[in-house]
Amino acid sequence: MDIRSNDLPSLAQMQAMAERSLARLPARFREHLTDIVLRVTDFATPEQLEAVDIDNRWNLSGLYEGRPLPDKSVWDHSDMPPAITLFRNPLLREWQETGVDLESLIHHVVVHEAGHHFGFSDEDMHQLEDEAD
Repeated sequence: MDIRSNDLPSLAQMQAMAERSLARLPARFREHLTDIVLRVTDFATPEQLEAVDIDNRWNLSGLYEGRPLPDKSVWDHSDMPPAITLFRNPLLREWQETGVDLESLIHHVVVHEAGHHFGFSDEDMHQLEDEAD
């Protein structure tokens, strides 16, 4: 299947997969994610790429933007809610190259980005992913 094929999952379909992924997380985590904006776009913006020091837009499949919970204070009042953004085209390319189930790939990225919200290490994120399955 070619990445430009019309029969690939749409942004809306991938958004639904991402939302199902969040819903699978243990309740003790979901209750702290209610203010998270979850969205799917085709590619990261130049500003998003620059923020994580990535040059190639094909190399970023997901991004957490916001202040992690451990760094927040009751005095923090930001204008923008934290956000998890998934990038459709890099995810579709990874899906095609690896043959991994797309819903599983999206789940992995959602858990990883949600982990940044909690200030988790990679090991913590793997444990969270295991609990969500």
